[in-house]
Amino acid sequence: MGITAQPFGTLPDGTGVQRYLLTDGDVRVRVLTYGGIVQSADVPGRDGRTANVVLGFGSLDDYVRHNADPHFGGLIGRFANRIAGARFMLDGVEHRLPANDGGNTLHGGPEGFDRRVWAAESDGSALRLTYVSADGEEGFPGRLTATVTYTLADGALTLDYTAVTDAPTVVNLTSHTYVNLAGEGAGDVRGHVLRVAASRYVPVDDAGLPTGGTAPVAGGPFDLTAARPIGPHVYDHTFVLDDGPGPAVHVSDPGSGRTLDVTTTQPGVQVYTGNFLDGSLTGTGGVRYAKHAGLALETQHFPDSPHHPDFPSTTLRPGETYRSTTTFTFGVA
Repeated sequence: MGITAQPFGTLPDGTGVQRYLLTDGDVRVRVLTYGGIVQSADVPGRDGRTANVVLGFGSLDDYVRHNADPHFGGLIGRFANRIAGARFMLDGVEHRLPANDGGNTLHGGPEGFDRRVWAAESDGSALRLTYVSADGEEGFPGRLTATVTYTLADGALTLDYTAVTDAPTVVNLTSHTYVNLAGEGAGDVRGHVLRVAASRYVPVDDAGLPTGGTAPVAGGPFDLTAARPIGPHVYDHTFVLDDGPGPAVHVSDPGSGRTLDVTTTQPGVQVYTGNFLDGSLTGTGGVRYAKHAGLALETQHFPDSPHHPDFPSTTLRPGETYRSTTTFTFGVA
């Protein structure tokens, strides 16, 4: 177990970016200070061979030029998912945001947290990244200090999130890491077997915005309560996680034998099957990412929560601390 750092390039404004390597036995995870990006995760398969199972780019320049849309591996904030109309009301005040998804705001706006450089601190067993978002940044009120701590132990990568603010604001943080358990660049994930512990999901319209309330998954394509191959199904939806023991999400790749369990304190998980990947982006292994090349499991609150008072609140006020924890546990079956 250990953590080491090395330079990973320089941004156009001269800011240097570091890449941290977290090692635990055969599992190795690389994290960038640019965007808090999980660049890679090397994990063994059934045959003992190790492969990178995370989609990403090989250079900082590629992340700067190409990652505003897929958000490979990045920390998403201030608000993951969509906010309708690129505006919201809080305490009777309207806050206008930049629109970067039609007329809506997606993943915190065009210059969200995954496009910022985070300050890093490591004690050898954990990596802590901190970013201070100024009052008014991307239209969000309040000076927000966010910290995400990465810990790798026993084959599990844990992300602990905290945030505090000096004025009322809204917060919804997640990691937008894509996995392909067969190996990065090994094809599409439709052969992966997926189980989600959710008896309800959030229906959305063609713009990805909630139509109101939640709906049961039973009997339809969103029923992933029993493990089944992704197959022809296309997902970009939030599942409302059930309370109870066991992981929120279980994924397995029959070919390699690799498995992934996701546990979280968040109320939902956005399951996204890489529907908008189109072969135009080349990953770390030199292979172009076609549609469904990766599966993103974004633990988070529900989309457009500021406009839906029946959803769990995403409001954070001075004196309060936003906290959440998500763990990605790799294994072999």
